[in-house]
Amino acid sequence: MPYDVMTDAEIVRRVRRGEREAYSVLVHRYQDTLFRSALSLVRDRDAAADLVQGAFVSGYAELPRLRDEGSFGGWVYRACMNRCRDWLKSGRRRDVALDDSPPGALASRERTDDALEHGELRRSLDGALATLNDEYREAFVMKHVDERSYEEMSEMLNVSVPALKMRVHRAREALKSALEEVL
Repeated sequence: MPYDVMTDAEIVRRVRRGEREAYSVLVHRYQDTLFRSALSLVRDRDAAADLVQGAFVSGYAELPRLRDEGSFGGWVYRACMNRCRDWLKSGRRRDVALDDSPPGALASRERTDDALEHGELRRSLDGALATLNDEYREAFVMKHVDERSYEEMSEMLNVSVPALKMRVHRAREALKSALEEVL
């Protein structure tokens, strides 16, 4: 059976039996989601890529300790988010917009008013997201950027659905307040 149609649990069992190449399927399945989530927290593309890669490397080494073979996605997500939080606490954070535009960059004359307005709105949203605490930002991004259900989020973060609903609600309220001040 080809790896790409197997469940995470089946792939984890194969990796544990020595089929190392199967791990690349898990990396492929989860790398984009992890990168988007890491980028939303650390706001630095290079750091996000390094943190995701580190989560997968340590995930491979720790795979024998994974209790529920079917929970690989949530497990590696939590590992990645923990790495992101540690990175932020270490003071290596830089203020870089999510779209990688340098702060205060001037728009070219060829840009339309709509494009300029969109860029300004994006910078305002990036700034507002940066003011959220890590838990709120993470929940908001998972819900509204990654479009995850609360049940998926609960499984990945090991947090109750009501707590996640409250985090998303508080994040929306904080973003609304921050954006009303700017706009």
